Amino acid sequence: MGRSLVVVLALAVVLVVPGVVLYRAVRGRRAFGSVAEIATHAALHEASLAAPALRSGLTEQAAARSAGHLRTLLGSAAVALTDTDRLLAWEGSNAEHADAAHALAAPALRGARTTVERVACADPDCPVRSAVVCPLVLDDRVVGTLTAYDALAGPSLVRATAEVARWVSGQLELAELDESRARLAEAQVRALRAQISPHFVYNALTAIASFVRTDPERARELLLEFADFTRYSSRTHGEFTTLAEELRSIDRYLLLERARFGDRLQVRLRVAPEVLPVAVPYLCLQPLVENAVQHGLEHGHGSGTVTVVAEDDGAQCRISVEDDGAGSDPERVRAILAGTAETDSMGLANVDARLRAVYGDEHGLLVETALGAGTKVTLRIPKWTAGVRAS
Repeated sequence: MGRSLVVVLALAVVLVVPGVVLYRAVRGRRAFGSVAEIATHAALHEASLAAPALRSGLTEQAAARSAGHLRTLLGSAAVALTDTDRLLAWEGSNAEHADAAHALAAPALRGARTTVERVACADPDCPVRSAVVCPLVLDDRVVGTLTAYDALAGPSLVRATAEVARWVSGQLELAELDESRARLAEAQVRALRAQISPHFVYNALTAIASFVRTDPERARELLLEFADFTRYSSRTHGEFTTLAEELRSIDRYLLLERARFGDRLQVRLRVAPEVLPVAVPYLCLQPLVENAVQHGLEHGHGSGTVTVVAEDDGAQCRISVEDDGAGSDPERVRAILAGTAETDSMGLANVDARLRAVYGDEHGLLVETALGAGTKVTLRIPKWTAGVRAS
C-alpha cells in the first residue's frame, strides 16, 4: 500500500475512530471492501496497539513496546525512537545502524524540524540508506525524535513520518496530562491528610486513656480502631478505594468520637450492599463526616445526630452525609466551593474539586444548609468510569 494512505490513516487515529465505529454500526455488517478501507482498519489497529505504551510517556520501555507498531504504520525498513539524550528503541533490519541513530537525530533535535539524512553504509544492498527524522514536540519543547529508515526517503515517507510523529506527540501530551492529574490528586490527598484534625487525635487518645483503668478491654479495642483509622488515613498508594473501605474507616472514626461524646452523638448508617464495591476517590467521605461532627455537634452543648446514607441510583451511587447541628451560612459555603473563600476549614472545596476532576462538573458536591438548620452534603458517584479502579 502507498505511504500516502498512511498519512491519512495516522490522522484518522485521532479524528475518526468514533466516526468509523458509528459508520459501521449504521451500515450493518458489510465487510471492509476497498483497499482504502482495509488500509484504514489495519492502521487504526496498529495505532491502538501502540497508544497504551506511549500513554505512559517517552521511556525506554514505552519506546520498545511501540516501535514495532510504528514501523508497521510507516511501512519502513526500520524505525528509531530517541529522547534528547540517547536512543530508546530500534525496530527493523540492519540494527548495526542503531548506534548512530541519536547522532543522526541531532539536527532535528536542535532545529525542532523534520530533516532528511543520508545513512553511511558500505553494503550496496542495505535497505537502510536514508532517514526521515521528525521531532517529537511537547508543549513547544522537543523531547525526542521519531526516525523512519528506508532505501529512499521519498515525499510519501516524509509526509507519513511527520504525521505519525505528530500523533506520537499527541499521545505523549496525554501522558503528561495524566501525570499532572495524578500529581494534583496526590497533592489534594496530602492536603486532606494534613487537615484531619490534630484536635481529633488528641481527643481520641484522651478518650482511650480514660478507659484504661475503668474498662481496659474497651481501651484496647479503641486503640486498635485508632491504629486502623490512622493506617488507612495515611496510606500512600492508590487514588481510589472501594466505598466499603471508605465507610469502614468512617465507622472507626465515628466509634472513636462516640467514645468521647457518649450518648450525645447518635449515628445512623444506611448502606445498600450492592454499592459497597463501587470505586470512590480515596478520603472523599472522611472530611464530610468529620465536618458533620465538628460543625454539627462539637461546637454545641446538646446532642446531635450524624446520618450517612449510601444507596443505589441506577448507574450511580448516591451518598449523603447529614447532621442536625448549627448549620452554616449558605453564602460562605458557596464561596468555599467557588474557591473564593479565605479558608476551606470544612474540606468541602478539596473534595468537590477532586470529584469534578474525575467525574465531570455535574458530579460536584450538593450542599444544603442554613444557620440553625443543620447541613446535608450529597454526592453522586458513577458505578463505572474509565480509568477509575479501586486499589
